[in-house]
Amino acid sequence: MIESWVINDDRPVPASSAVVLEALQSRIDSGQLETWLTSSSGRSLAFVTNAERAMVMLLDDEGDPGEHAVDPGAEGLSFGFVLSDGQGDEYPDEDTVPIREALRLVEHIVSTGSWPADARWVVDR
Repeated sequence: MIESWVINDDRPVPASSAVVLEALQSRIDSGQLETWLTSSSGRSLAFVTNAERAMVMLLDDEGDPGEHAVDPGAEGLSFGFVLSDGQGDEYPDEDTVPIREALRLVEHIVSTGSWPADARWVVDR
């Protein structure tokens, strides 16, 4: 059985692979740079962006350090990852991916429940 996903918000919004990219882009356009999705099996998918790069994390449950997408060999830091509480974060570029890749990863995870075969990620557990 494939998981169903919702975007965590004041009112959870269903997020199928057909609409998740549009929903994320709409949130970015409105200044909401942090998005959490929850699956029907209790997993969480985090997407935090500065509109150029994004941190994509997949967690099995609350408290799980999870796993996150990486860009091996990327150098430097990126700023402007604004969380929903207003905190501004910075991340090493190797721990984030370009926004197009991040969107592709999220769409694939929402569609299949797993990372694409060609994705690069590290397990933080």
